[in-house]
Amino acid sequence: MTHSSRFSPAGVMAYPRDSNASQHELATQLCLTRKLAELLQCQVLEPYQGDSARPGAAPYYVPDQTLITPVHAQKLGISDETRFFGGMVPYDFVASKAITHGLWRQRSAAPEGWSHFLAERLGDAVLSGYTAFSAEDARQAGTALLRHGPIRIKPVYANAGRGQRVVQDVDELESAIAEMKEITRGVVLEENLAEVETYSVGWCRVGGYTLSYVGTQGLTQDNNGQDVYGGSILRCILDEPAALTSLDMTQNERHAVNLAMRYDAAVSQAYPSLIASRRNYDIALGQSMTGTWRAGVLEQSWRAGGASIAEASALLHLAHHPDCREISAYTQERYGPASEQPDPGDLVFHGQDSQVGWLTKTGGIVRENDGGS
Repeated sequence: MTHSSRFSPAGVMAYPRDSNASQHELATQLCLTRKLAELLQCQVLEPYQGDSARPGAAPYYVPDQTLITPVHAQKLGISDETRFFGGMVPYDFVASKAITHGLWRQRSAAPEGWSHFLAERLGDAVLSGYTAFSAEDARQAGTALLRHGPIRIKPVYANAGRGQRVVQDVDELESAIAEMKEITRGVVLEENLAEVETYSVGWCRVGGYTLSYVGTQGLTQDNNGQDVYGGSILRCILDEPAALTSLDMTQNERHAVNLAMRYDAAVSQAYPSLIASRRNYDIALGQSMTGTWRAGVLEQSWRAGGASIAEASALLHLAHHPDCREISAYTQERYGPASEQPDPGDLVFHGQDSQVGWLTKTGGIVRENDGGS
């Protein structure tokens, strides 16, 4: 399905780029940029230097971060979702895990611009939990949650599952809080589930195309033996997200789609200046300590993320095959030098990364009799 496109870019540019980005992050951003340039039928532009917008016809940007209004809007000339792949938010915390839960108390510490009404609007679309911006609030909120079972502690700006910790009692809670060096930037305290399945639901709009998807993601061990994001398999269609419910779905898939759409509507209402051409929501389904089945959105991502190579691959395939109703696409991340040699057409990165060590990243269309990730 297409929507009206009001912007014809001079080319596609991998920008902004984090000056501290590692080799695999740069390779992923460039791979995504190339795929979107093919979709938009224009060239890949080299990033420019300086603080002013590129002269002449404006590019389509593929940033490696969520943009912040008004700094990036003015610098890059972005006024709507047609100009870039990702999201732009009024405050940096809006792009983090922080907004998924409310504060411990109405008067608890919070950053400027915090919505005190979002938690009420989210309701049971999320798991039980709180966001804290001080050690004392984290201590009180965590103690209350521990009365119902173990809790998971998550720094709000960490990604790929890194930095998370499950605590069983108050002593472990105190230890975890004491070890947090930047707790004033935010920490999420949330009920911990067992036997968890994690679903990804999202949609993106690029050059007149709208791609929507539902799928699952899995974990793998990094080079330090920590469980981190290992990849996704997505069922993709060229249509609005509401059309996902017309697919032949499992009950869990359907529930995940409904939760994601509720979350998106609530956040859009709480922060109406949010602009996002790419919206992705992670949903956990599992069991509480009492054996009760629980489900809730864990977090949102409005920047190019782990599943974006799959999204761009699906966009290209469906744009080139208009008779195809649905396609499955994947991304995969595997650590260590023993990884099998990947298909060259799906290769994103394969080598020694300065930050995470040896890593192989791939992504593309799931071929018949191929398990993808």
